Amino acid sequence: MNLRSFVALLPFLPALLQAQGGELGSELTPMGAEAAGNAAGTIPAWSGGVTEPPIGYQPGEPHVDPFGDQPLHVISASNHAQHTAVLSPGLVALLQRYPDSFRIPVYPSRRSHAAPEWVYANTRENHGRSRLVDEGNGFEGAHAGIPFPVPDQPLEVYWNHVARWRGQHIISRADDVNVYPDGRHTRIARSTQVKFNYYDRSRSIDNAGNVLFSLLSKVTAPPRQAGGGVLVLETLNQSAEPRQAWSYDAARRRVLRAPELGFDDAIGSADGLRTADDTDIVNGSPERFEWSLLGKREMLIPYNNYALVDSETDPEALLQRGHINPAFTRFELHRVWILEARIRREWRHVYTRRVFYVDEDSWTAVMADQYDQAGELWRVSINYPFNAYELPATLPALYVFHDLSAGRYHVQAMKAGARQVAKTLEPMPPDGLFTPAGLRRYVR
Repeated sequence: MNLRSFVALLPFLPALLQAQGGELGSELTPMGAEAAGNAAGTIPAWSGGVTEPPIGYQPGEPHVDPFGDQPLHVISASNHAQHTAVLSPGLVALLQRYPDSFRIPVYPSRRSHAAPEWVYANTRENHGRSRLVDEGNGFEGAHAGIPFPVPDQPLEVYWNHVARWRGQHIISRADDVNVYPDGRHTRIARSTQVKFNYYDRSRSIDNAGNVLFSLLSKVTAPPRQAGGGVLVLETLNQSAEPRQAWSYDAARRRVLRAPELGFDDAIGSADGLRTADDTDIVNGSPERFEWSLLGKREMLIPYNNYALVDSETDPEALLQRGHINPAFTRFELHRVWILEARIRREWRHVYTRRVFYVDEDSWTAVMADQYDQAGELWRVSINYPFNAYELPATLPALYVFHDLSAGRYHVQAMKAGARQVAKTLEPMPPDGLFTPAGLRRYVR
């Protein structure tokens, strides 16, 4: 850790030391978060999360808000100075960039995150057994649970996010949208299927393999782009085995091995507003950055965003100039781990510095502040999660990637207005589905 990182860490040392002093299942939740609430009572104690769907809910149908809360207050450009202690620089920048329209509705904090008991059991087994390998570019000794529930290194928090519990096998339909400064937007509809190999209960730590998840995705609209698709095999140790990817060229009806898809490669369908390692807020090999752990802090973060997966939410009402409609969003006060990544001197990246905010309960990276070559805040990424209580798991309702200078933004995986949001299936599909031949069958 360099001197700059150590100085930045000093304000957070008490919380960091407190977080490392407990035991799983008592002072800490089964996933490693502080079980107790805060002294002010504005963050409640974790009491198991939401583990049962509301009465009448059918798996695969849009999720119903189990709370029915009203906002406690709303933060705007005119009053944000009273709340800067709990706001990220990115949220402040959005308030200042769009003073007449961007708002942060603050709701009661609901520690809704939960996971199945077998995930908790595996997390306990992983604790003390898992370890970073290849200078932190992967990990081993963990399976089907959080690898580092009591982290003391920055890349342990990073891999907790990457390998967090998100279910086992999910099929979803969603739209990717690019919104321009004048409010015009373009939409691409996708159907996606993901198998989380790391959470395959039929395997053990001895034969789990190196694949974190397998993903198939195809474009279903608009017609001129429909028929294309991708296959991605994401690995746990990307030094031992890099990510593998293939694409299906609908015009030539051929499956093609994709070149390296990672780091700051631009995602074409995102109109340049999302890099490969922006996806899921951050992903892939961490090797090109120096990582620092800035401890833990109470902050306002998006949480329990059920309006964003509501079939009654009109996408046209959601998509506004500059940002999505704040009336459909929900922010709560939670404790987050803060990770900083600075580009190594020997590498180049469109971002020179990145700061990630990781929810302590679910290990989900919910926000990122990304800085340009001049060191100025350039892009703000936000994951709006909700609790998929039929699993249970904390999943993204959608992601929004803001370009502050251009006034544009990109929405990934928008499900608003969909009659069917996601379907979780068991048993898990065979590995043969996630092959180049399987990609051809999937898109055709």
